[in-house]
Amino acid sequence: MIEAGLECAETIDSALAAVEKAGVKLQIGFNRRFDANFARVRAAIDSGEIGRPALLHIISRDPGPPPIEYVKGSGGMFLDMTIHDFDMARFLLGDEVTELYAAAGVLVDPAIGAQGDVDTALVTLKFAGGALGVIDNSRRAVYGYDQRIDLLGSAGGIRTENLHANTATVSTRDAVRRDLPLNFFMERYTESYVVEMQAFVDAVRNDTPVPATGEDARAATALALAARQSYTENRVIAL
Repeated sequence: MIEAGLECAETIDSALAAVEKAGVKLQIGFNRRFDANFARVRAAIDSGEIGRPALLHIISRDPGPPPIEYVKGSGGMFLDMTIHDFDMARFLLGDEVTELYAAAGVLVDPAIGAQGDVDTALVTLKFAGGALGVIDNSRRAVYGYDQRIDLLGSAGGIRTENLHANTATVSTRDAVRRDLPLNFFMERYTESYVVEMQAFVDAVRNDTPVPATGEDARAATALALAARQSYTENRVIAL
């Protein structure tokens, strides 16, 4: 595991060195940074609106598992799925993770386990500033794409809920209900992809820093590899 991590880090460093040598802009596709709901959470932290962050809970669950062919080449759930949540944790708190522990298992599809991967995980995080966090992942949420954040601070809290195709609520004598959340990332994050691309265009045109850098990708990858190591070795990993 350590050897694989070092090889991955060397590959990333080589790519970042090539970018620097070429003198071009590189923006990583961490599109969730550009989601209006998550940006509001970041604003609440930056402005001090909710005080000092204490507890961060990120829920990220897919509506169903990917094809096994995808799993074979994805690098594993921590690298192809949780990596977005690692970036979101760093982005929201503006802080680095110093320790993490990952508990994971195969609770959705045995075929995923047969490939040496997991499909369900909880990752606990400890940040340099003292805040604690947890990332909650599953490859299966039958009700739709589950993307929520709940943050508790010293002066208040902020949370985001799932997005729906409409805001209608149906009330009958038997139940009060609404339609399911948007089904997957193509629908849920449509607007964020547009904002993300515009941010890159603006950075190129105005020669300003990009909002999601290669170093951000390197940091998130390091956390993903540490999570895999934590799960495999059943211990806390210090970063």
